[in-house]
Amino acid sequence: MKVYRVLIIMLVVSSMFLVACGGSGRVRAPREVFQPRWYGAESNDEFIFTYGQAERVSQQAAEASAYSMAMVEAANTIEVQVTAMIKNFISEAGYETPEVLQLTEVVSRTVANQRFSGTHISERQTFVLDNGRYQHFVRISVPRSEINRDMMNRIRNEEALYNRFRASQAFEELDRVIQGMDAMRP
Repeated sequence: MKVYRVLIIMLVVSSMFLVACGGSGRVRAPREVFQPRWYGAESNDEFIFTYGQAERVSQQAAEASAYSMAMVEAANTIEVQVTAMIKNFISEAGYETPEVLQLTEVVSRTVANQRFSGTHISERQTFVLDNGRYQHFVRISVPRSEINRDMMNRIRNEEALYNRFRASQAFEELDRVIQGMDAMRP
């Protein structure tokens, strides 16, 4: 029974928010976000394409930010470590007319660490917007051969580390056997 009461109160509160935040009542049709035709094109057999877009007051800052975003996307494409946490908080206070507080907090961190060689800007385009700001789009081409070479090196390094670990275990076992034999000697 108490659950139904909480659900009804949540529905009433959420509909009050919808009515209060409704604005002037005019509904605008969704508009497509502008992007150049080449933006978002699929990668080919030779390159992986990554994209960046930025809007800044300075043209140079827009170009640098868009390039950085494309390189981050390239690094995230190959390997990324994500740490995330979600907290949900619901509180109800009052008896006759209880107030329900609800808070959801989402925190995430994405870390990527990659080195690239042979990358190049294969497309770029800058637009001056009505407000005088610069909007820059960029496409970075990362050679697949470079990515494949990097992956093979990682596999080899991990395999070498594993082999060293196994060898150290074997030497430790040999030491234990020798110590056991020494202990058995009169």
